[in-house]
Amino acid sequence: MGAPNKRASSLSGETIALWVVLAVILVGSGVTIAAVHLGSTVAGDGQQLPKNPAELLVGLIKGTVTWPAPATWVLIGFGVLLGALAVLITRAVMKGVSKRSRVDAAARYMATPKDLKAQTLRGATEKAKSLGVEGSPGIPVGKTVIGKQMVFGSWEDMHIDIWGPRTGKTTSRAIPAILSAPGAALVTSNKRDIVDGTRDVRAVDGPVWVFDPQAVALEEPSWWWNPLSYVTDEVRAARLADHFASGSRGPGAQTDAYFDPAGQDLLAGLLLAAALADLPITQVHTWLTDPTDDAAVPILMDHGFTQTGNAVQGVINLHDKQRGGIYGTALQMASCLTNRQVSRWVTPQGPADNRPQFDPAKFVRSKGTLYSLSKEGKGTAGPLVTALTVATVEAAEELAVHSRGGRLETPMIGVLDEAANVCRWRELPNLYSHYGSRGIVLMTILQSWSQGVEVWGREGMRKLWSASNIKVYGGGVAEAEFLNEVSQLVGEYRYSNMTKSRSRQGVSYNYDNDRKERTLDVSDLSSFPRGRAIMFASGAPAALLETVPWMGGKHDAEIRASIAAHDPSKRPATVDTAATETVNPWVTAAATSRGAADE
Repeated sequence: MGAPNKRASSLSGETIALWVVLAVILVGSGVTIAAVHLGSTVAGDGQQLPKNPAELLVGLIKGTVTWPAPATWVLIGFGVLLGALAVLITRAVMKGVSKRSRVDAAARYMATPKDLKAQTLRGATEKAKSLGVEGSPGIPVGKTVIGKQMVFGSWEDMHIDIWGPRTGKTTSRAIPAILSAPGAALVTSNKRDIVDGTRDVRAVDGPVWVFDPQAVALEEPSWWWNPLSYVTDEVRAARLADHFASGSRGPGAQTDAYFDPAGQDLLAGLLLAAALADLPITQVHTWLTDPTDDAAVPILMDHGFTQTGNAVQGVINLHDKQRGGIYGTALQMASCLTNRQVSRWVTPQGPADNRPQFDPAKFVRSKGTLYSLSKEGKGTAGPLVTALTVATVEAAEELAVHSRGGRLETPMIGVLDEAANVCRWRELPNLYSHYGSRGIVLMTILQSWSQGVEVWGREGMRKLWSASNIKVYGGGVAEAEFLNEVSQLVGEYRYSNMTKSRSRQGVSYNYDNDRKERTLDVSDLSSFPRGRAIMFASGAPAALLETVPWMGGKHDAEIRASIAAHDPSKRPATVDTAATETVNPWVTAAATSRGAADE
């Protein structure tokens, strides 16, 4: 950040010293004059003191004005008073300096409070009222460095955040956003901290659902969700298959131009067949393990999905090697269904299973909170997290379509933390701006720009960025290309530069009043300090913000209590008997049928 420091460097050391000397002379003269007048009054010496301060000072020097004895004590008193005042001012200045960040000087060249009128508390509250939302102005973003005003995203703004690891995104963005939700809230993550800190606070207003198939938060499956309840036709079956395909591939994984699309189409056909026959989703994996099993074909035919049935039958009729490649690809996409721990969350555990079943359509009409958790890597439940997220958002969209004005009367927020790792929603960039108009406010949180490129491609990531009304950079990224673009968006500022030269004729000064430099350069952004963020709001210049963690906020006590209540170190160690002893009737039935066929 060379530019904002140039203005200070334009003052030479000689100039600064001159101003200091002048200030000392003026203050000293003023104190002396006051001491003489007050001392003369106290002494009652009857001196006729000159009214002109300069004449008085000259008289003291020449001896024509007598120095009153009490004036010495008055001078000492003034000295003590000025010294104490100097100490207080120094402490106040140092306290302010200690709270300042090294990038704060850039704030005066960025957005002003006037530029952010629509994002201030007053502006956001007015916008919320116009949308029929009471009690919450919007999603808090931070506090302006200049003016210390809180700024918010409105209830039709979409957010994208890029924060590196351990830069405070959970405490300063995710948790405050969740607790600002006036209606339903949807959260994805790969860590439990976001759940522990908000679940009990949110439970006051509505039910809390924690989808934890990989035991990220050690949550027991006290409820379940049937992914096939989402599948009503071949279009939705294809979407669900796409979630399995996207979630099962690692970053940078190579795909085959023939086998991957064919495997995904086969998976979609089998998902549709299982849904039509009211079978568990694990049955799809069972069908995929036997390429000669054509049980899905008559199901599709009987329900009028002739083309899909023919497509599945066509794959079964291929020669062994080609068929095996397609089935193997589809099997890899559905690999998470082999995990018994995962299956307990997405299948009923026998006829006597009385656990509640999650219904997205009911959820979006409530003030409940859904947390979907998974871990990246082998065995990830990411496809199911994505499927549950999409099913819930589409249920909200369906409700919005049939609501007044085509938008939810009470907005639903979705905090997609670690979106590139646990919620690889391929169509998200194409839908982002549309959801904002429906009252479905999404916040996609990434650790870097390249994470988004891995999931959505370069153009998809640019589309997602451009469709977001509130863009926030919170530091911790070391990607020069992305940081260079951020630097360009922050912009440049003009400044004057003075140079001094000496010659035989004396000293000369040259002024350049039209120099430009970037307000924040790439190196500033790569070493961006914790506690600061840059916000790009639609229609406003870039703003430098002070992040506002939940600590010390209005929910401080409730959040701390929630964290303490769900501290895993205070839970007794348990053996997951359900995963090791309980028999899943669907898996057992499938295994039995295969065994009978082998015999």
